[in-house]
Order: sequence, then structure tokens, then C-alpha cells
Amino acid sequence: MRIETIGPATLYLGDCRDILPTLHKVDAVITAPPYGIGACAGTGKYGRLRVDGASPAWDASPVDHDLLAICLTYGELQIVFGGNYFSLPPSRNFLVWNKGAGFKGRDFAECEIAWCSWDGNARVLTYDPLAGRDYVGKEHPTQKPVPVMRWCIEQTKGAQTILDPFMGSGTTGVACVELDRQFIGIEREPKYFDIACKRIALAVAESKQRLFEPGEVA
Repeated sequence: MRIETIGPATLYLGDCRDILPTLHKVDAVITAPPYGIGACAGTGKYGRLRVDGASPAWDASPVDHDLLAICLTYGELQIVFGGNYFSLPPSRNFLVWNKGAGFKGRDFAECEIAWCSWDGNARVLTYDPLAGRDYVGKEHPTQKPVPVMRWCIEQTKGAQTILDPFMGSGTTGVACVELDRQFIGIEREPKYFDIACKRIALAVAESKQRLFEPGEVA
């Protein structure tokens, strides 16, 4: 196991089965576990990115139901992207990321759905990842745009500490830095873990730079 502390983020390289028992409960678990839809095969026009050094079949099957259930017990609130692929309790509270792609002839999903554990009204964010250039420099096949993850965190009733047991390339951690939240991330793939460390370190550096920028003179 390897642990890196970067600003408000604590990152663990290892299997969440081993690391979770060493942690305390946090305000919210926000995660996008492997759905089991073959993203590791790089299918789809915008999903062909492969990262050398990662396990070749990380998304060949969905994360084990019992493991996901254990992960969710570590948060007072929970958000699960791809919740429609898992056996989760009924909820009327879903976050829907509308990619604005329906009329443009694109071949990726027009939306993604995140299941929420607490009662509330379903919400929709319309955000076009191509217009936002979020696929430029994308380093993980299922990497979410930072604005999407910021929006998800903002729905959590002010949760201050966020845990992602399937961190990937660290987008949720970057969003936490930008929103001044504490972040705990776990990733078992060394390649993605290193990418997450670099992205979060850059976010921390940019946050510090903004803090010391001179304000507007009245």
C-alpha cells in the first residue's frame, strides 16, 4: 500500500477491500465503480483510450455487489454513477448528466445517471463534454468532466469530506480541491493512481495561486 497526502487529499494505492477497514466514516461516498460494460476494451468513438500498464479487464464485469455495499457504508450520504447497473435501494433522487448529444449524431450515451441515497428530487445538469473540451487529454476511459463532479458534490448538503473508493484518474478529488472539500481516494491501478496524484497536485497548486492573486481594487 502507498499513501500520498496532497493538500486536502489523501490518496491510497491499493485494493479498497484492504484499505476501507482502516478508515472512519465520512460525510459522503461519491464514486463511479466499474459498470461491467467493457470500457476496458475501448469501444465507442470517444471511448478508445487505453492506458498502458493498467489491468486489461478492469471493466469486463461490474464491481461485486457486496463490495459496493460495504463501500457505501462508509458515507453518511452516497452517490453512485452507473447506479442503474447495480442492485441499489429504490430512490427518487437521481442526478442526470445530460451530455447535450441527442441531436448531434454522436455515438456515446446521451446521458449518465447517478443514484443518490437520500430522499430528494431528481436533478439534471446539461453539460457538453466536447464543447467543454473535456476529452482533450483524457487519461481514463470513463473520466468524468470536473464540472460534472463539482455539481454532484454540491448536491450533498454541504458534505465536507468525500470518499471515492474507485478513484480512477482522480476527477472527484480535483473537484473537491476546487470546492475546498477534504478528499479520500482509493485506486488499485498504479498507472491511474499516478495520474490522479498529478492532477490533484496541479489542482492544489492552481488553488493556491488563485488564493494569492491580487483582488480587484474598488
